[in-house]
Amino acid sequence: MTPDPEEAGPVLYAPQQTIRILFVDDDPILREFAAVNLAAEHTEIETVADGEAALVAIARQAPDIVLLNLEGPGFEALGVLRALRSRSDARATPVIVVTGREDIEAVDAAYAAGATSFAVKPLNWRLLGRQVRFVLRAATEGAGSESDQLVALAREGVRFIAQAMAIDPRLKSAAAPFVEAADAALEVRRVNGAEQRSGRFGASD
Repeated sequence: MTPDPEEAGPVLYAPQQTIRILFVDDDPILREFAAVNLAAEHTEIETVADGEAALVAIARQAPDIVLLNLEGPGFEALGVLRALRSRSDARATPVIVVTGREDIEAVDAAYAAGATSFAVKPLNWRLLGRQVRFVLRAATEGAGSESDQLVALAREGVRFIAQAMAIDPRLKSAAAPFVEAADAALEVRRVNGAEQRSGRFGASD
């Protein structure tokens, strides 16, 4: 029986697959709190003090989710967001921006730069842990469902075309562009899936 996340002991309920969280904040106390309060089995937490260190950490290995302080000395959060979204291996990484000010324009600018969600200081760590869980789940299910639907469409289309050509071989030339496009889409899915599995287990290029 699958354990109920609401009744699980740790603040962040994590599946068996390891989740990597990157927490970016110039406040050392908050970084320490994050390391303690977001800790859970099958969860790795890395904390850094500024945007430059965040980009280095992301370049080393893209995290599954980033918690990014929206304001602070020594770094520009929106620049980190834009840099993150420019990377092919981290473009879809969910980012929760953390802000201590009630500045709607700043939050809107963060969303425009690629933020996924936001949290307001002072942080409620229990709620933040659940927010991380829900944002990750939404990102994973959203990407997976769209990709799976497109692959299923390509496969069913190829089957239909094959059956139609068996009935009327004259359709072969007309069907060729669709078959080529479907084959290309399925090959991209196969390659991307292999790369994601390789990255997940720490393989290097």
